[in-house]
Amino acid sequence: MNRIDEFAFAKRQSERKIIFGFLALVVGILLIISGTQIGFVFGIMLIVSAIVIFAMGGTQFSRLNKRFKKEVITSLLEEHVENGYFDPDRGLSPSEVYATEFIKRADRFHSEDYLSGSIGGVKFYSSDVKLEERHVQYTKNGTRTYYVTYFLGRVFIFDFNKSFDGYLYVLEKGRPLRRRKYDKIKLESVEFNKRFKTYSTNEHSAFYVLTPHFMESLLNLEQKNKGYIGFSFIENKLYIGINNFKDTFELKLFRKLDQSVIEEFKRELLVVTDIIEELNLNQNIFKKGE
Repeated sequence: MNRIDEFAFAKRQSERKIIFGFLALVVGILLIISGTQIGFVFGIMLIVSAIVIFAMGGTQFSRLNKRFKKEVITSLLEEHVENGYFDPDRGLSPSEVYATEFIKRADRFHSEDYLSGSIGGVKFYSSDVKLEERHVQYTKNGTRTYYVTYFLGRVFIFDFNKSFDGYLYVLEKGRPLRRRKYDKIKLESVEFNKRFKTYSTNEHSAFYVLTPHFMESLLNLEQKNKGYIGFSFIENKLYIGINNFKDTFELKLFRKLDQSVIEEFKRELLVVTDIIEELNLNQNIFKKGE
């Protein structure tokens, strides 16, 4: 039995517990509403047992998910990324995420699946990020507090040895959140202007970075990734946020675990490679001669 088969077997066991727990819960409820005393007693016992079994299955699946993705991602990193590091339990910090200057502060912040490494001499850091906004609803019975997710996706940070000139933002949605003296830039590409809004504190630098080829690369990258995408060039970093309402690197309950899942993990990981290669980030194209 290979590693995938071992994980698939363990996954099926946890799923059986979840299914059995759910069915036992339904039967227990039916016994209670049957109206008989013995039905009530056995119904309560069955519901308690169902909750325990259901929780055991959920816990088992959660642990399996973390172990599986850590082993798979670590293996893929060793194959494709220099000095690759993966930690499913940590993510980018709030200060790193908000340093994009186009992702607004959340009332509830969560990040996980931290990735870092180097490709073609370009250092990168990324993680899944979930941001929620607090809402209060007033009713005749009082107030109800609930949270609405407004960002669920990935944030990437690419490090360079030199700094950009000024501040540049290329956003599919929204606008820069910092108060800076920037101008809204119109570029030569009509398609690019329709898709993105461009803001810069240095118009000359914006035209230097956003060459026709680079704009085409940004459009290609946007088409490859569902949802909304934003870019900011700040000091010596390029920030990218992809808000696609997708939780990356997660096993799915009741979905068959086979080689296709490994390939999907690989595609999700190699988004970093796509970005570096598509944007030619290892070519120092943003740096003027000193």
